[in-house]
Amino acid sequence: MELTTLAATITALGVVFGAIFAVYKWFLKQEKQDKDIKAIKEEQTVLTQGILACLQGLHEQGCNGPVTAAIERIETHLNKQAHK
Repeated sequence: MELTTLAATITALGVVFGAIFAVYKWFLKQEKQDKDIKAIKEEQTVLTQGILACLQGLHEQGCNGPVTAAIERIETHLNKQAHK
């Protein structure tokens, strides 16, 4: 009888530690995803600023129409993001 109790206790401890380890791994994964998302957002900001600079250069050279509209859309988007 004692052997079955010991086996059940060991099994129960294994299940508990397995669950704790799974939750810990999930938290680590979430932290990595948060870091990845932050890096992607920073990269997108740099790319957007570069595109805006190119469009403003074209606008200064006399390109209008879609260039002006794109500049306005990007600036509007950046302003909305800054106020969130």
